[in-house]
Amino acid sequence: MEAGGKPYRVWIINVASFFLFSLMGITGVINWLVLPRGYRSGAGLLVSIRHFLMTVHEWTGLLFVIVIGIHISLHWRYVKKNLDRYRKTK
Repeated sequence: MEAGGKPYRVWIINVASFFLFSLMGITGVINWLVLPRGYRSGAGLLVSIRHFLMTVHEWTGLLFVIVIGIHISLHWRYVKKNLDRYRKTK
């Protein structure tokens, strides 16, 4: 793969989207199943970790949407060709 070529850029975007998706999944599952909700006495550190992971989860989601937009733009000719093919069959 030539650095700077289109296959290289697509590969980088795919790796980034996989990393961001995995990070979103991990932070979401930890917040949902592991960490306590609300403010309980004695759980100050866990609540702080929960809020930190919620922030990481939200920013990761935003970055993931941006990376998917870039991914679609890199594949736009393929998407357009298939949409045109779909419209012609109907």
